[in-house]
Amino acid sequence: MNHDRVHAREPSHHVDRWTVGVVESIGERDGHYVVTVRPVAPEGEEGDEPAEDADRGEPVELTLTLAVRDLFVSRLPIDDGESPVGERVWYRKRGG
Repeated sequence: MNHDRVHAREPSHHVDRWTVGVVESIGERDGHYVVTVRPVAPEGEEGDEPAEDADRGEPVELTLTLAVRDLFVSRLPIDDGESPVGERVWYRKRGG
């Protein structure tokens, strides 16, 4: 299975390849973690309105391994045990 990519901080490399989104939910399915993200316009471009060129703001499901999920969540600006829902992230869809 191809896993998707996600960053808790704005990437410094190949910035044009990443989409900005907001976490809507996080869960588990078939032994993998699934993070649902809604694409938004990058900061400075219409706030948190859905990005026109990013699937028209439709939610995107990202499939992650446990290790990537743990690393990703640990880098978000949230307290231990706090939900990542509502946090801004950068992602690349790769899974199929």
